[in-house]
Amino acid sequence: MVRVIFLFICAGLAEIGGGYLIWQWLREGKSIYLGMIGGIILALYGVIATLQVFPSFGRVYAAYGGVFIVLSLLWSWGIDRKAPDLYDWVGAMICILGVSVMLLAPRH
Repeated sequence: MVRVIFLFICAGLAEIGGGYLIWQWLREGKSIYLGMIGGIILALYGVIATLQVFPSFGRVYAAYGGVFIVLSLLWSWGIDRKAPDLYDWVGAMICILGVSVMLLAPRH
């Protein structure tokens, strides 16, 4: 499970970081080089996600979605300096609960 969580975090940071760099380029008027680096990082995200051990693409991405939500809130708080409110955190915890059910459910 440590590997699963590690890969989810790496994928999340790559997706959020790559998207953030493209946002900086297109929305904030920063250098096109930031956008190109962001595109490369987003491609890396796609590779990282395939390293998960689960056989189902859909299940991996659904579970990753909950992790992505939490990482996005942390990114917003740490990088953008926009503190999530109580409802953001409650919603994120509901998502993590859902991810836990999906990943830890006994399957045959």
